[in-house]
Amino acid sequence: MRLLSKSRLIAFRQCPKRLWLEVHRPDLREDSIATLASFHVGHQVGDIARRIYDPKGKGTVIDVKAEGYDGAIARTEKLLAHSRQPIFEAGFRAAGGLAFADVMLPEDDAGGRAWRMVEVKSSTSVKDYHRDDVAVQAFIARAAGVKLKSVAVACIDSSWVYPGGEDYRGLLKETELSEETFARNDEVKDWMAGAQNVVSQPTEPAIGVGPHCHIPFDCGFCVHCNRATPPTEHPIDWLPHLSTTQRRRLAELGVNDLRAVPDELLNGKQRLVKKHTLNKTVFFDAAGAAADLVVHDFPAYFLDFETIQFAVPIWKGTRPYQQIPFQFSLHALSKSGQLSESAFLDLSGHDPSESLARTLIAACGVSGPIFVYNAGFETARIDELANRYPDLARPLLALNARVVDLLPIVRRRYYHPIQRGSWSIKAVLPAAVPELTYDVLAGVKDGEAAMAAFCEAIQPGTAEERKSEIERQLLAYCRLDTFALVRLWQFFNRRHEPAPEGERARNATPRNR
Repeated sequence: MRLLSKSRLIAFRQCPKRLWLEVHRPDLREDSIATLASFHVGHQVGDIARRIYDPKGKGTVIDVKAEGYDGAIARTEKLLAHSRQPIFEAGFRAAGGLAFADVMLPEDDAGGRAWRMVEVKSSTSVKDYHRDDVAVQAFIARAAGVKLKSVAVACIDSSWVYPGGEDYRGLLKETELSEETFARNDEVKDWMAGAQNVVSQPTEPAIGVGPHCHIPFDCGFCVHCNRATPPTEHPIDWLPHLSTTQRRRLAELGVNDLRAVPDELLNGKQRLVKKHTLNKTVFFDAAGAAADLVVHDFPAYFLDFETIQFAVPIWKGTRPYQQIPFQFSLHALSKSGQLSESAFLDLSGHDPSESLARTLIAACGVSGPIFVYNAGFETARIDELANRYPDLARPLLALNARVVDLLPIVRRRYYHPIQRGSWSIKAVLPAAVPELTYDVLAGVKDGEAAMAAFCEAIQPGTAEERKSEIERQLLAYCRLDTFALVRLWQFFNRRHEPAPEGERARNATPRNR
């Protein structure tokens, strides 16, 4: 029997092929940047959990990297038998399984020493795979002879507001899962048996790619599995907002190519995408787009935010995972066609919110539409700023009243086959304005990279030279985002192109606190 870690049993739950590859071909794993970032967040939340559950610092952390599996498990057994303090990363080995518990808390029990197990998650709610996770964890611990009195999952409370001063009490909220978890022993035994059967096979299971490759996690073996799957010329994933019901029905029909998708299963927008993709034609209601936009007067503003979100807030008055703007780019277009630019970027490491809000209010003037792409995002950020700074609420909410969303106009009036079912700005821009491209940018080319660059820049150890380079990259990226809005507006509005880049009035220098 092979010793299987809890993470490998959860991998089996997602896909038996993933488990086989984890054991026999780990070299094929290629984790995405997002997956690696989620690992970092998990470690960060785990560190804070230790401070929450052990405020006096009297508990013990088991370090499996330093002690090895045998040493970690032996020390866990000793602590469980004699300690009355919290234990973190306690190790258990039994019934062919290996697990390490995030938090073990001593509990009073009439029958002797007992423990409460708490698994800490960086999500904001309990997911089904969390329930599987603690079921496996508790099964292995109890099989190892641990007297578990209760089991819980602690998730992040996204409504909690950080009071500052490194006080993180209230960040986590527990969900009691004892009764449910203890009732799943037979289930876990079946998983263990199934997993052992899979890893004993000489070759990887013949399982094709599908939705399971990304649920509940992005699998690190997707690249490997996709290499073995003949590419589909017109994949059904190009259909926008394909529902679970639609996917299930297409799977039943054995359909994975647009050409075989029955029209009666699709809504109007999906039929439009299918038609123009297969015919290689462009849909463009130019008159309708121009009519949508001509009602808006000048000056016209074009706005984009870059934001950061922390699972564990670092700035007083902010919430976990709150999208906090640290940068904006704003282009202003006059009636005569002159284009000017404003920008804000704060890499000081201090909360940029109030300074950004005041700068934005000044830059947007008092009249004229403010064009954005996906207004729900920008208006939500402005609403949050208005809530945090009541003295700025009136002018900030006045900005929201002027916001005009280009996305629904573009979605309603335009589709090019190269969009592949997406109306994101990075999908539409190569079709409508092919001369503009993000490929010319160095370093930061998307929002995910912008967040990573910001986090690097605000670290105390980041060299000034590197920080200056990040500043240049962030400014160039956000500037291109709003200039792209200008060019899309011009394309759909049938207006003349704005004054060339070299003739623009550059009226703003990035502000740093």
